[in-house]
This record gives sequence, structure tokens and C-alpha cells, in this order.
Amino acid sequence: MKVKIDKSGCIGCGLCAGTCPEVFRIGEEGLAEVYAQPTGEEEASAREAEENCPVSVIQTAE
Repeated sequence: MKVKIDKSGCIGCGLCAGTCPEVFRIGEEGLAEVYAQPTGEEEASAREAEENCPVSVIQTAE
């Protein structure tokens, strides 16, 4: 699975980092970033972050 974030629409709420801290974090500019791609056991929480993102800027792909 590959994960990416469209930072142009990110509001920096931190939900993704709270849901899947192994993949997401809030960067220095206050926006979410992907700092590691999910391993097999982290894929479910990465998808949960995608589904719950209030501005729908997280994209996952196989």
C-alpha cells in the first residue's frame, strides 16, 4: 500500500497522526505528512485515517 497527502487541502487537525502515528505526523509547517509507508499491520489504521480525514486529503493505493 502507498499513502500520500494533498497538503494543499490539509487543515492540520492531527486526526491522521493520532489514528496512525507510525505513518503520519504533523510537520514543521503545521500540516500532516507521510513520513513512512505502512507495513501490512499498519494498513488498517492508515485506511481508517483516510476514511476519517475531515477534508479528504489522504489517498491510499495498492
